[in-house]
Amino acid sequence: MSAEFVPAGFSPEDTRWMREALALAERGITTTQPNPRVGCVIVQAGEVVGRGFHARAGGPHAEVFALQEAGDRANGATAYVTLEPCAHVGRTPACAPQLAAAGVRRVVTAMTDPDPRVAGEGHGILRAAGVQVETGLLESEARWLNRGFLSRIERGRPWVTVKIAQSLDGRTALANGESRWITGEAARRDVQFLRARHAAILTGVDTVLTDDARLNVRLSPEELAIDGAVRQPLRVVLDSGLRLPPFAPIFDVPGDVCIYTRDVDAGIHHDGLTARGVQLVAAPQADSGLDLAFILRDLAQQDISEVLVESGPKLAGAFVDQGWVDELIIYQAPILLGHKAQPCLALPSPDRLDGAQRWQIRETLTVGPDLRITLVPIIDSSGATG
Repeated sequence: MSAEFVPAGFSPEDTRWMREALALAERGITTTQPNPRVGCVIVQAGEVVGRGFHARAGGPHAEVFALQEAGDRANGATAYVTLEPCAHVGRTPACAPQLAAAGVRRVVTAMTDPDPRVAGEGHGILRAAGVQVETGLLESEARWLNRGFLSRIERGRPWVTVKIAQSLDGRTALANGESRWITGEAARRDVQFLRARHAAILTGVDTVLTDDARLNVRLSPEELAIDGAVRQPLRVVLDSGLRLPPFAPIFDVPGDVCIYTRDVDAGIHHDGLTARGVQLVAAPQADSGLDLAFILRDLAQQDISEVLVESGPKLAGAFVDQGWVDELIIYQAPILLGHKAQPCLALPSPDRLDGAQRWQIRETLTVGPDLRITLVPIIDSSGATG
């Protein structure tokens, strides 16, 4: 990761409290979909008097919890908020007027909210009430925390993460298809936290049929450190011929399933799937399968902000090759499977080395005996990856 950038005009204390607000916001990382993750810290004379974070969509926002804890001590205080306070009334009241009414003297935010319902109006309400407003503190950290929400609002599509479990030589299964288990128990448990972070898990029908994949989160609320029930991600299956039978194990666990197919009325399984409550969506055909651009736009319209792709090498390779991948997470096991084993990605080879896709390592972490590598694409000046 690059060195932290702190804009001029902010003090070390400002940075300290905003970092605490970001840590609070992260506590909602598995529960706030489709809302952003937001934290708030209220400081009076160098002392924290109120803390809050947005825990669940439809519940109170971070600022409300912090104001409740601060009480009268919010008067004349500084509020540090990881995202511009909202200016609209939805399922909860607007936060910007509540901060002003509490007598908060100064509000420091990490970034402006790009949601058209806010987009500077929250800051405007505060300034009109005489509150000093400053923004841009630890903005890159705040944007990374809410990368899915921002992608859906700003680009009209979810943030796409492709997860791969591979050997040292980049193989995901033996030639006969055996892949259980390349990585160790610790890495497989870590994947459960990764699933919990995402609003949807996407795969191809062959993965579901071959592996009896369920693609659900198998952690308890205690393991996720949350109150209330575990939010199960939407399971998304790309099945052009509608081959997935209604008795597949994916339907034996809680959670919704959405299937994208060429023709929602075709196939012998149509009636059984609809009886199961499966959402069937017709998607146009592209050269290499169903149109991924259409599918991502449609998921965004369903308020899906983050998609985790757990699939075979062909579908994962299509996402990478077409430039839809924002984050690549590789769990690498210290084993060798040989050149006849199946590759992690089915990609066309470039004619020249300078035409190869290049990625930037954002983080490496040891998970049990394995290594987790998080990468993001390198974007050139034209906006293309590589």
